[in-house]
Amino acid sequence: MFNFSANHLLLLSRTECRSCAVFLMQDHSTRRVYRLYDFTQSLALEANVFYCVAGKVNSADKLYLVIESVKRDTKHAWSSTAPAPVDGAEDSPMF
Repeated sequence: MFNFSANHLLLLSRTECRSCAVFLMQDHSTRRVYRLYDFTQSLALEANVFYCVAGKVNSADKLYLVIESVKRDTKHAWSSTAPAPVDGAEDSPMF
């Protein structure tokens, strides 16, 4: 077994299997997609949130990235592309 860690990951999908939950996550910088396995089936990750993931690589006959810990990636904040209202006009009624 080898250690792995990755930062700046976004959740693409979650699939429930009998023995684990499988997360597809994409590295926002490199666009590489990872298939991560949660055998505890206890993680509840949200979309549009960056995560740091650490775990083990099990390479017996297939490559499995087994999650050991997940936390929000606070160094890479989500940047909104929505335009900001001018002069506080977001709540002003139109006459």
